[in-house]
Amino acid sequence: MFPPSEESLPQGRIGSEEEALAVAADLAADFAEGAARRDEERLLPHRELDALSRSGLLAITVPPEYGGIDVSNAVLAEVTAILSAADASIGQIPQNHFYILEALRVDGGEEQKRFFFGRALAGDRFGNALSERGTKTVGHYNTRIARDGLGYRINGQKFYSTGVLFADWVTIFALDEEEHLTMSFVPRGAEGIEIIDDWDGFGQRTTGSGTTILKNVAVGADAVVHHHRGFERPTTIGSVGQIIHAGVDLGIARAAFADMVTFVKTQSRPWMHSGVERASEDPLTVSKVGEIAIRIEAATALLASAGHKVDLAQIDPTEDKVLQATLAVAAAKVLTTEIALDASSTLFELAGTSSTKVALNLNRHWRNARTHTLHDPVRWKHHVVGNYHLNGVLPPRSGAL
Repeated sequence: MFPPSEESLPQGRIGSEEEALAVAADLAADFAEGAARRDEERLLPHRELDALSRSGLLAITVPPEYGGIDVSNAVLAEVTAILSAADASIGQIPQNHFYILEALRVDGGEEQKRFFFGRALAGDRFGNALSERGTKTVGHYNTRIARDGLGYRINGQKFYSTGVLFADWVTIFALDEEEHLTMSFVPRGAEGIEIIDDWDGFGQRTTGSGTTILKNVAVGADAVVHHHRGFERPTTIGSVGQIIHAGVDLGIARAAFADMVTFVKTQSRPWMHSGVERASEDPLTVSKVGEIAIRIEAATALLASAGHKVDLAQIDPTEDKVLQATLAVAAAKVLTTEIALDASSTLFELAGTSSTKVALNLNRHWRNARTHTLHDPVRWKHHVVGNYHLNGVLPPRSGAL
């Protein structure tokens, strides 16, 4: 049986997409103030995640029939970008939360939807226990779920458990006796769950993406979702997960661009042969800033367009609509990856040597971009898109597309 409901942090209800964007902007203004220090000292954003829960933003994808407003995926991506521009780690932490809610929408039972969507509306956070190290590929799993009386037991070990340190629910992905992938909801404090804060990546340093050890963890049958079914037919599970990742990268690009412009305008010196008085008047610098600005604008537009295609596929998940959503999101992920890396590198090229001072911590933008863009490598997105157009090969169904 589901555990008894407990009231989470007092939180608001967001009533429109416009309100969601405004709330995200207000939170971002607060989160940005301590972002550099949190990264430098690896201070986990517990206060900020509590504020995010209270804001109601974590429930914006709950369907209306369960009490939510189910915002457009374009809005979801933009909310993610707004938060990520303030603090890329905070922007990434809810990615799995929203992926899990989409998987629940697609394949959860009616009672499961009522309960867990209700918990999202109450401000609960869902963290992931998905990826593992030491398997043949990232799509293979050693974690197992086995029947035990009326319920199940789970054993295994996870890494890259983004968000679990801040979660109310650990969402565990495990293979059943038939090698089918399941998704189980377990309260974070359940017996047998050990969460280790050992994430030591040079970027996205405060996402809490450490190790989760699962030792004979009990889970009720009514808290298990047959996740594999979401990839046996056309669905938007992968597209929703990926468009949020793209939103994180877009936010990083915007943050790097903003810091670059400020530094060039206020502190950089012009090159000695440029013949200008200020670095902001250097024609080569001006041209490069314009190029980055245009590419950020293009990535923003493509992300919005992709989001609307995901909306159409959610409403009517035909093979063609899901295909169009998948291809559009893949394209958006490619562009946001490229501009995040380019903007965060160009920052130093244009701002100059003084911008590399450790005390400024401007390198966090590049470190965050380089780390986060390693999710689901874009070289394979180029291949998937090209293989479809040239050979008519449909993209594989997975959470990575």
